[in-house]
Amino acid sequence: MMKVNKLDSNLICVGSIGKSRGLVGEFFLNSFCDPQDNILNYTSISIEGHKDLQIAYIKKFNNKFLSKISSIDNVDILKSYTNLKLFINKSELPSLEKDEFYWHDLIGMHVLDCNNNDELGDVIEISNYGSNDLLEISPSDSSVDSKKRQIPFVKKIFIIEIDLKNRKILVDWPKDF
Repeated sequence: MMKVNKLDSNLICVGSIGKSRGLVGEFFLNSFCDPQDNILNYTSISIEGHKDLQIAYIKKFNNKFLSKISSIDNVDILKSYTNLKLFINKSELPSLEKDEFYWHDLIGMHVLDCNNNDELGDVIEISNYGSNDLLEISPSDSSVDSKKRQIPFVKKIFIIEIDLKNRKILVDWPKDF
C-alpha cells in the first residue's frame, strides 16, 4: 500500500529500507507496491530525510528485493538508515483506466453515510493491519459527530461508491461503530 508523504504531497511512499545484507552496504528493500515487483519500475527513489542520497540499484533476489545506497559501503553506517521510507514522485505513477484510482487519491475525500447522506468526516490515511485496508476517517466541521472512524475498504459491502470528481465516498457504516 502506498502512502502520501505528509511533508510533501507530491511524494508517494513505495517502500522502506529493511535489514542489511552482507558487509558492503546492501539491504533488503520492503516494497509497498501492489504488485510488489512494481518497485523495479521506478527510476528516481528518494530516501526519507536524505535528499542527497540515491539508490544505486534495486534487484530481485529470490522472492525479495535487494538494494544499495550509492555512497554507503559500510554495513554499520547502513544500519542507521533501517526502516526509513522510500518515496517516488506522483508523476512516476502509471496512468489508470477510468474508474480506477490510487490510494492517495482518496486522501481528503468526504465520507458520507449512504443511508441518510450524513457526513462522517474526511479520509486522512489508509492503513492495513493485516486483514483489510482501512480508511482512517477524521471528523470535519460539518461531520455528524466528533468520532474518529476506521472503515474497512470492502467494496459493495462498506464502500458503496467512490466519486472522484466530487471528492466523496459513500459508505454503509453504522454511526455508533
